[in-house]
Amino acid sequence: MKEINWQVEAEKRKEALLHDLQSLIAIKSVLNEEEATASAPLGERVKEALDFMLELGERDGFAGKNVDNLAGHLEFGSGEELVGILCHVDVVPEGDGWTTDPFGGEIKDGKIFGRGAIDDKGPTMAAYYAMKMIKELGLPLNKRVRMIIGTDEESEWRCVDRYFESEEMPAVGFAPDADFPIIYAEKGIADFDIVQQADEQAHKPSEEMTVHSFESGRRYNMVPDYAKAAVTVQRGQTEVIQSYGAFVEEHGLDGRFHIDNGKLILELKGVSSHGMEPDLGKNAGLYLAEFLAGRELDQKAAQFFGFASRFFFEESRGRKLGIDYSDKITGDLTINVGKLLFNEKTGGRLGLNMRYPVTFPLKEKQELLTKRLAEERFGIENFSDSAPHHVDQNHPFIETLCKVYEEQTGEKAELLSIGGGTYARSLETGVAFGALFPGREDVAHQKDEYMFIADLLKATAIYAQAIWELAGESSLV
Repeated sequence: MKEINWQVEAEKRKEALLHDLQSLIAIKSVLNEEEATASAPLGERVKEALDFMLELGERDGFAGKNVDNLAGHLEFGSGEELVGILCHVDVVPEGDGWTTDPFGGEIKDGKIFGRGAIDDKGPTMAAYYAMKMIKELGLPLNKRVRMIIGTDEESEWRCVDRYFESEEMPAVGFAPDADFPIIYAEKGIADFDIVQQADEQAHKPSEEMTVHSFESGRRYNMVPDYAKAAVTVQRGQTEVIQSYGAFVEEHGLDGRFHIDNGKLILELKGVSSHGMEPDLGKNAGLYLAEFLAGRELDQKAAQFFGFASRFFFEESRGRKLGIDYSDKITGDLTINVGKLLFNEKTGGRLGLNMRYPVTFPLKEKQELLTKRLAEERFGIENFSDSAPHHVDQNHPFIETLCKVYEEQTGEKAELLSIGGGTYARSLETGVAFGALFPGREDVAHQKDEYMFIADLLKATAIYAQAIWELAGESSLV
């Protein structure tokens, strides 16, 4: 068979690929359970994004299936074995501070901008066009290739959980939802709340400041970029405001205040980032909690904000909680405080996203954490866990992807491990495979998210060759 120049084939499809990607980015597919219906269990716009991909597949002659409006797939090829490509079309909220329309798909400076451009609508479209390329070239496959499309990756993974209750598990597969070259190991991910316990002793008011409410953060897996507190200052309001200004300036943050019905409203802007590495962001909630912890507060607030400050401010590794851990495969345990809430009547809670190494003794450490928190009059609620994932680095599947990457880029295919969680962990034998190239800034979950168009086309070429190597007539996997 004539040798195929996968990069040239990708370039031929550039305009059509960008057009379809812009159409997908234009769909504000953010989870919205308030508008959930039986036909749109995660919200109408999320379902619209799923429908868009299924209709695209129908247009191009793929066999499609909708699974309870939570997931779907597009398939081609023939044979008993199945190769999976796991993508998602939901996105995190856009946040503030964009200089482009977050759902505009604007193209400038060699980039395409928009929420989902790199996570995961751009890579999804690259993988789709890779499948389309194989199909249009009429290349014979001895396995089936199936793109599995999820809609809840950024939240609770209800999509793939439901999908694999009834649908076939691929023998091997990759998720184009992280970094190149190849991510063969992923940390475990646990979400849980740390909740302030009711204090039976008499509540002691403060002579200086009472905290009425505090809120920061929307998702466990995002570093909050905004925090707001409503307080009443009984004594020295001018000094409190001056101290707040000095605190904000010291830490290089954007802080504001105003008076509303006699209450002092403190607002703080930080820097958002993905929760898998909290130190890349500036947690607005923890910074504002740190400021409040330094004031004389009412008893309930003093306990809560003092706790948040001591155990989590500028401390993302769990050392002060006694659960820090690291291994050679996946590195350090990390903790992101994605949500902070306080109410003067009910107390406070912190929503944590903990990413732990492959060899981390979860049960043992969980018991230790529970005891440590009890000493501080806090407890754990709503604990959920996704176990770590690891594929043997000598598996033929890994070797095939390494070969493809090296042939397409001329670079060594180093094996990586991450704190992020991708759909690869839903597979028995799965890895994350791109689409962020080495040396590129990771702008997932950030304002002005983008993907280089050259990278989009290069990824398309890589995915096309990978599909051919994994499912073509000469496949050795």
